[in-house]
Amino acid sequence: MKELVNIGKNISRLRKKQGMTQEDLCGLAEIDRSYLSEIENGKMNVTIKALVAIAHALKCELIDLIR
Repeated sequence: MKELVNIGKNISRLRKKQGMTQEDLCGLAEIDRSYLSEIENGKMNVTIKALVAIAHALKCELIDLIR
């Protein structure tokens, strides 16, 4: 799905903009690195719970991840 790819790209872009590695973000969001990798590559459905945790870790609004 195109939407999943866009969400993944947004997460990756925001993470890199803040100088974070996937490991850094996973530690803050308390999610597994392989799960984040799948999300960033648009290959995994992401739960609302994970999106909220990622948004908090990135200090951004949830809408910033799904635009």
